[in-house]
Amino acid sequence: MKNLKLITAFALLALFSFTSCQDEIDTDNGENPNTNTANSQTASNLERVSMYDGSFDDFLDGVSCSSILLPVTATVNGTQVTIVSEADYQQVIDIMAQFNDDNDEVLLQFPLTIQLSNYTELVVTSQSEYNAISQACQAVEQIAEDAISCVEVNYPITILNYNLNLEQTGSVVIESNQQLYAYINNLSEDTLFAVNYSITATVSGDTATTIASDLELQVQIDDCLGLEETQAEAEDNADELEQLLVNGVYQIESFVDTSVDTASDYAEFTIDFANDMTLVAENIINTTVQDVQGTYQVTSQTEVYLELNFEGDTSFSLLNHQWEVTSYNNTSISLQSTTNAAITLVLTQI
Repeated sequence: MKNLKLITAFALLALFSFTSCQDEIDTDNGENPNTNTANSQTASNLERVSMYDGSFDDFLDGVSCSSILLPVTATVNGTQVTIVSEADYQQVIDIMAQFNDDNDEVLLQFPLTIQLSNYTELVVTSQSEYNAISQACQAVEQIAEDAISCVEVNYPITILNYNLNLEQTGSVVIESNQQLYAYINNLSEDTLFAVNYSITATVSGDTATTIASDLELQVQIDDCLGLEETQAEAEDNADELEQLLVNGVYQIESFVDTSVDTASDYAEFTIDFANDMTLVAENIINTTVQDVQGTYQVTSQTEVYLELNFEGDTSFSLLNHQWEVTSYNNTSISLQSTTNAAITLVLTQI
């Protein structure tokens, strides 16, 4: 028990060490607005941008402040998986994707090694230690001191050093996130710094941009964090929609194409969505009519989308679109084609 407490304390100390220079924001940085202290907002921004981002394996460990160093063995929904390389992540994803209405369970095999946001590697020997790290991560996220992954600085960049008299004392060429993180965390109280703008960065994974000042850096961070928040909300809505689909049976209330509603063509049918992403349209009036099989998929970006794919039936193949979910509730789902806004579909739960 004593060893457990010591290891857990070390883990939390390592995890929270990156917040040490963020306790207060010093807005009095001298006459030069681009000369920053260790406690400035720019220092905080650069530190969070340069932290080790452990969110890429959240589907496995559920902890964005760290990642598991491979190899690792885990039991996923009852199936044991040994993950040797990142290519093996697909095994876990495939198991989790088999059903969309189950609670995925991942049981990690200890001991394992993780890498924290401050680039520290730590051996974790039990689930209780891992739970403590997860709770500390959640606390850091709540106070917005976790890693920012949506702005990726393109290196190298140069940072200029100043003394408290605003006299330049040198410069440092930074070649990587880890170097930038170390630089910010090793700043002394009597050192000021300024980024030698302009720099380039990749924002939200695919947009190259030039940043010419501390203010522009802040704007890019605010914008991309706002986008991430919107995407996270859409993902939650997609999960909720999946549950509604699986737990209900639907009929077509309206199917409008260029102002013509042909819902009456489907009046005898119900559509049942299964939890393995298959669906079936069944004629409940004439049981001799063959069922129409198909598949569906719910996805999200900043909006939620429902893709329908019916097979072997001309009438139902007209429904084969990627639909944007314009609204939904417990009884009705309204959809609009992503390729033709004049095509709409409303499903009603019976």
